[in-house]
Amino acid sequence: MQTPLHLACPRCLTANRVPRERLDEGPKCGKCGAPLLEGAPVALEEAGFDAFIARTDLPVLVDFWAPWCGPCRAMAPEFEKAAAQLRAAVRFAKVNTEEAPRLAARWGIRSIPTLVRFENGTEAERISGAMDSASLVRWAMRRGAEADA
Repeated sequence: MQTPLHLACPRCLTANRVPRERLDEGPKCGKCGAPLLEGAPVALEEAGFDAFIARTDLPVLVDFWAPWCGPCRAMAPEFEKAAAQLRAAVRFAKVNTEEAPRLAARWGIRSIPTLVRFENGTEAERISGAMDSASLVRWAMRRGAEADA
């Protein structure tokens, strides 16, 4: 049996252990019953950001955006498509930089949209600019040395 993954609940931030072979079965939070992998981006705020990143073993792709940003609005449906496609492989999250300015400053967000991929709780890679869903999927699935090449 494979080692289970830890997935943070998007509602209560509880870390849940889920066997890898059951990721496609619609796992729910053991504490609050919320779906863990809905296939849609999770809206993160300053208060829950660190816990969500740290308690999730899957890569987490965060879109730092703002409502007034045209490219951000244009990319939003593409981001949602990629989130649905990679539901059991990558967690997708969004941070509204207007509502979480300290978080944006802490991560050095200087232009939006900026995408940051976290692996094992730390930043693995970032890129700025809007992308289509196919490009988002390719970029989200890069790992370790492949990302450094």
